[in-house]
Amino acid sequence: MDLEFNKNEDVNKQLVYEFNTKLKKIFLGGGEKAAAKQKEKGKMLARERIAYLLDDGAPWLEVGAFTADGMYAEHGGCPSGGVVCGIGYVSGRQCVVVANDATVKAGAWFPITAKKNLRAQEIAMENRLPIIYLVDSAGVYLPLQDEIFPDKEHFGRIFRNNAQMSSMGIIQIAAIMGSCVAGGAYLPIMSDEAMIVEGTGSVFLAGSYLVKSAIGEDVDNETLGGATTQCEISGVTDYKHPNDKACLDSIRNIMNKVGDYNKAGFDRIKPAPPKLNEKDIYGILPDNREKAYDMREVIFRLIDDSDFEEYKAGYGQSIICGLGRVDGWAVGIVANQRKVIKSKKGEMQFGGVIYSDSADKATRFIMNCNQKKIPLVFLQDVTGFMVGSRSEHGGIIKDGAKMVNAVANSVVPKFTIVIGNSYGAGNYAMCGKAYDPRLIYAWPSAKIAVMGGAQAAKVLVQMQSAGLKAKGEEVDDVKEAELLKQTTDRYNAQTTPYYAAARLWVDGIIDPLETRKVISMGIEAANHAPIEKAFNVGIIQT
Repeated sequence: MDLEFNKNEDVNKQLVYEFNTKLKKIFLGGGEKAAAKQKEKGKMLARERIAYLLDDGAPWLEVGAFTADGMYAEHGGCPSGGVVCGIGYVSGRQCVVVANDATVKAGAWFPITAKKNLRAQEIAMENRLPIIYLVDSAGVYLPLQDEIFPDKEHFGRIFRNNAQMSSMGIIQIAAIMGSCVAGGAYLPIMSDEAMIVEGTGSVFLAGSYLVKSAIGEDVDNETLGGATTQCEISGVTDYKHPNDKACLDSIRNIMNKVGDYNKAGFDRIKPAPPKLNEKDIYGILPDNREKAYDMREVIFRLIDDSDFEEYKAGYGQSIICGLGRVDGWAVGIVANQRKVIKSKKGEMQFGGVIYSDSADKATRFIMNCNQKKIPLVFLQDVTGFMVGSRSEHGGIIKDGAKMVNAVANSVVPKFTIVIGNSYGAGNYAMCGKAYDPRLIYAWPSAKIAVMGGAQAAKVLVQMQSAGLKAKGEEVDDVKEAELLKQTTDRYNAQTTPYYAAARLWVDGIIDPLETRKVISMGIEAANHAPIEKAFNVGIIQT
């Protein structure tokens, strides 16, 4: 192995180490003191509940672990958005699981908490997956109520989704394992079945203090909406359990009796590992985002037997398209090529840029995969579409629009992995979050922005300098260099995968070696939802 490979390997392994270190801290939730208080009440912690509920040894794919990372500092932070979500297996059935983390502000809902819950419901709805709610929440975080309560994608949307899922026949099971207050009370009761834990679980529209204030009635919370009240008097809940484990056992017992489901029919054969060593990815991926590398070498280490059937290999070479398998599942891969290529015409093609011929090729390939019912995997390391007079005269906007159209109208499930750069319209064409990938995850090496940091910073500094000069302030070279550094640092901080994951622009950050698991679990989930819509790109210029 050469020196460059070893240097890349060191840098990328360090990025993964930093990622795992941050993840461990996030897994502590609200901290040891808050966890101890929950334990004193006889309650399990959110992640303990999930671990107990899920099948031993089965994979778990967390969604939104880095949600709210670096956000809400003035409110004491909100690790993971105060809720743990993901896809796992309960009694052999793939499910979405959502668990409030009561160690974080008593499980109160921040604005990002609602967004994360809506994302979990979206995954369940798109893939027709059963969803299990482990409820333990004090309700809306009142200091930020104006950012969570009234709008379309706010708190109330969750209950709308409950109703929609019920009409779609999607199984919803809710366990009230702690507080369940006010509007939040509708979530478990709009589920198919609701259970409650004695002594710790309670559900009511208004707690004892509010009842006293509103109507003058003196009543304790247990009498108002505890397990006995809601199971034996009101009939609001369906099952009463003595403790958390008994409650979770009940969910497992229900799930092991659920019938089979109609499948989409995506092709799968016996899985095989890549022939080439997956760990080589650490050495192949450059130590910075400006350097070139051959994306094929990454693809060979992600697909079964390293067997790749490349489509139009000699044409439109800044995008690689082809067929392969991931964990046995057939996939169509669309990937940005970062290697600098000299075409037969003599001009240089720079890595990560989408050219007209590449967009045309990708459009045709996406259409083929839709015709053959093959899920699509996008591997993003894109700096955007090619600019300049030659590209404009060649119709780059038209060809780019064709590709965006094909991605937007694709009816087979799409999965996106942001490996490196994800800039500008390239993000859209390569199935960014706005184009409904079933799952979108980033490697620690990812960068997501409208353009590269250095380029953007220069533009912003030019604007700032012009503004200062207009006010009569002198901007010398030293001042301009200072502005450039400040702007570059601020802009770069907003392009990291952590910034994106905190805001749920991506579903999470993963070690590159977890990529096959993400794609495989994603296609298995998508296989629950038969394709009911024909592929049609609508009106498109030729």
